[in-house]
Amino acid sequence: MSNQIREEFLGKKEPVRLNKYLSEAGVCSRREADRLIESGRVTVDGKPAQTGMKVIPGQEVQVGKKLVSKGDEMVVLAVNKPRGIVCTEEKRERNSIVRFLDYPIRVTYVGRLDKDSRGLLLMTNNGDIINRMMRASNYHEKEYKVTVDKEITDEFLEKMAGGVPILDTVTRPCKVRKIGKYTFSIILTQGLNRQIRRMCEALGYEVKDLLRVRVMNIRLGSLKEGGYRKVTDAELEELYKLIQGSSAR
Repeated sequence: MSNQIREEFLGKKEPVRLNKYLSEAGVCSRREADRLIESGRVTVDGKPAQTGMKVIPGQEVQVGKKLVSKGDEMVVLAVNKPRGIVCTEEKRERNSIVRFLDYPIRVTYVGRLDKDSRGLLLMTNNGDIINRMMRASNYHEKEYKVTVDKEITDEFLEKMAGGVPILDTVTRPCKVRKIGKYTFSIILTQGLNRQIRRMCEALGYEVKDLLRVRVMNIRLGSLKEGGYRKVTDAELEELYKLIQGSSAR
């Protein structure tokens, strides 16, 4: 276990505001937590909770009849996956993302990146968030920076944006923008198997580098390759807003 992970996981836990505690437990956003508290549905040690109050580890927090335990604490990580790491939970795969990250509690990836691709990968222990973010019917955005083997033409950009026949279907219209002679940006709202590589191949291009730079509101930014960070409170609040009303089925 790395020193960074050990310090985060085993570090001293200070009192936290109740709305933040509920948010980090995966119950709801902090704004919604405040509404639950005001409505009288939240209790701490059997007593009605008060807006703005803080809780400490060991206190019993309930929403209605549901006990929110420390074991329910939600973890959402932004990881910069290197090329060569495989998105799988197969224990026999030596280069799996789970082995590579070696996080002290069980987390899994939100939307795979293939072995030859790199960049932003979200990992969490919250299955509901995974389902709501990754269902194509929810139209959530994922942005990539792609380098190909030939000069990019206007015709190529137009065809990529309009939809490309692959895998017995036509890809959903998407946003495509040229950012260099051989490099373009693409924003998808679906996740077919090796979609970008197959789209380029169908148009006579070969992908040389594929970097995911954004998933919904969460950006790769300056996160170093192979590194990770916890998603910030502000990012998590915005994420809750974006998935509100999204189907998890």
